[in-house]
Amino acid sequence: MRAPSSPSSSGRRPVSDPLRPSFGGHCARVHPRVGDNDPVSPRLWRSEGERAAVWPGRAWPLGATWGEESTNFAVHAPRATTAWLCLLDDEGGETRHRLTEQTLGIWHGALPGVAPGTRYGYRLDGPWDPAAGLRFNPNKLLLDPFARAVSGSLTADPAIFDYTLGDPGTMSPLDSAPYVPVGVVVHDDFDWGGDQPLRRRWRDTVIYELHVKGMTALHDRVPEHLRGTYAGLATPAVVDYLKDLGVTAVELLPVHQFVPEPALAERGLTNYWGYNSLNYFSPHNGYAASGDRGQQVGEFKAMVKAFHDAGLEVILDVVYNHTAEAGALGPTLSFRGFDDSIYYRVGSDAAGGPAPETYWDVTGCGNTVDAAQPFALRLILDSLRYWVTEMHVDGFRFDLMSALTRVDRKVDMGSHLLTAIGQDPLLRHVKLIAEPWDASMDGYRVGEFPPPWVEWNDQYRDEIRDFWRNHSPGIRRVATRLAGSSDLYADDGRSPYNSINFITAHDGFTLRDLVTYEHKHNEANGEDNRDGTDNNRSWNHGVEGETDDRALVGVRRRQAANMMATLCLSNGVPMITAGDERGRTQRGNNNAYCQDNEISWIDWRPDDAWLDVYEVTKAALRLRREHPALRQRHWFEGRPTIRGGPKDLAWLHPTGREMEAEDWYDPDLRTIGMFVSGAPLRSPGPRGEQQVDASFMLWFNATWLPQRIELPENDWVQRGTVALSTDARLPVGTEVKAGDRLTLGRRTVVVLRES
Repeated sequence: MRAPSSPSSSGRRPVSDPLRPSFGGHCARVHPRVGDNDPVSPRLWRSEGERAAVWPGRAWPLGATWGEESTNFAVHAPRATTAWLCLLDDEGGETRHRLTEQTLGIWHGALPGVAPGTRYGYRLDGPWDPAAGLRFNPNKLLLDPFARAVSGSLTADPAIFDYTLGDPGTMSPLDSAPYVPVGVVVHDDFDWGGDQPLRRRWRDTVIYELHVKGMTALHDRVPEHLRGTYAGLATPAVVDYLKDLGVTAVELLPVHQFVPEPALAERGLTNYWGYNSLNYFSPHNGYAASGDRGQQVGEFKAMVKAFHDAGLEVILDVVYNHTAEAGALGPTLSFRGFDDSIYYRVGSDAAGGPAPETYWDVTGCGNTVDAAQPFALRLILDSLRYWVTEMHVDGFRFDLMSALTRVDRKVDMGSHLLTAIGQDPLLRHVKLIAEPWDASMDGYRVGEFPPPWVEWNDQYRDEIRDFWRNHSPGIRRVATRLAGSSDLYADDGRSPYNSINFITAHDGFTLRDLVTYEHKHNEANGEDNRDGTDNNRSWNHGVEGETDDRALVGVRRRQAANMMATLCLSNGVPMITAGDERGRTQRGNNNAYCQDNEISWIDWRPDDAWLDVYEVTKAALRLRREHPALRQRHWFEGRPTIRGGPKDLAWLHPTGREMEAEDWYDPDLRTIGMFVSGAPLRSPGPRGEQQVDASFMLWFNATWLPQRIELPENDWVQRGTVALSTDARLPVGTEVKAGDRLTLGRRTVVVLRES
């Protein structure tokens, strides 16, 4: 409820009214106010800014659209009674312009003489009734949800909350302007020079998940002033490295403008990963070397163009499932201040009815964006189209995608967002990756997302980890993962490439830590090591943490190489976490989301780099790239592709025979061979021609003892050579023939290619 008014004898509330403090800036001098009986709004200001010329403008496009004659401003706030556009100068002054036009819930106006780079925000008036989801507070300067660039950062202060701390029902009288980031008017004339989408097929794609800052913060061959920035990623030192490694796409951890949670800031930490979005159109200003007055837009575009020129696609990790405003007691920075009800899914009271003072949360972050609401859905779709058309990105990985598919709180694969994207002539043709779960039990939906979606496959991660640490219950499920996870994707007409295979990601242990630690070591996060998962499926090989024991380090490096080779040669789309190929460590921290320091950054010094792992990764990716037999579009069928030919896929027992039914349930079997025929492939070429490739035999030995194997006597492959090996006794180039008996070293991968 609003506090009762006590108008002065003049019929106007004095400037010292505790619910209406003076705003900073040159307009703070005059704040007369109409009486509380005003029929339009009980709370209105008159200021110098409001007397400036504001043209009617138009209700589209949303955001700030610069023009030579005027700049149009449009913002959606259907339940606000009054809206002010606030322009900010470099001296801290604020000029407010009252918007008088509202069309279909959108406040709009055009201002002449507004230059690109101008900073702006909004203040809104309207009902204050948090229990009803009405939280209008003109003391809060709000960031335009459609701003194309953001200037400034967030400072943890009581003023950023729309209520008085300790009394959520009372409106805060504190002005938030000095503490919050604001929008920037952008006019970008970047020359793309004919840049076009690469549209690389999924089966030809290899993803490299990286953090914009962490990739170059310590890179000695990136100019110091560009380290940790978009421009730093565009340097030859990075681009050439990625090309040489053999990846085809970078997946950037969140680059939408984000802010740290106030609780983190109070602990002297920050949200390093960026999964705390504040704006869905603006490239994060903290990654821009060129400035935050719109320059970040051009710098981001230049980075994308540099990657495209090198044949590398750009995929964004996007966080539409929640925002930085957290729960009902979180800060009011943007969305909540414009209209709480059109962005967030509300909770329930004891009787099961809606309770807007709480939020229904399946993200674990305090709120869940309600993509079933028409305007929230529009915001997401407009944002996606903007990044494709204006920023030229090639695709998106959706964080906690199940949260965005909910209709009446239930996961629905026919939901508004999935249907809209599937019908959109632009978006349905970009790369779309779902993280197919959220923070709830019913949100786990691996294998269920419809075309054209592909999915992060955590079952691949878990079962390959278990296989190499000798905890797998049997070889059957491991073979299924190696062949593309047909149990998850074949039954509804999808392909092996619908599985994004990964062994590590940003969240969890790095590959080096996976073979070095059995327990998390997250003390630096300030949560008494309670945060982060305990289900690491890792193995320290007998010693917790780093060691000077050369033999033990050698075992760990070989295990890391085994997992990288397995990942790169499995059917599906491989995703590598940045730095895994060279032994990046987080010192056992499996939840380094708040570590913006050397715990998270890649160390590019060669002295402790696991360069042998790099060479195996590079070799495996080269084999994959050069041989379509190792990246097939069709499912293996276990039968010949032509009459009299070999099976397209055959699983081999160490004795040289094909696996039999009982072998798949042998709990002691830890060595398996995978024969992949290239003569011919099941998939035709681009002109319908029959494709012929070399055949391969991949051997995986996860036992802690050397394993004798026999190459099968057959008419398919008579001779071959070792094409990749983590076994020093079977180096690359070793010649073999049918019927040979070989000894695989303990815990090794050996790939034989037909010659």
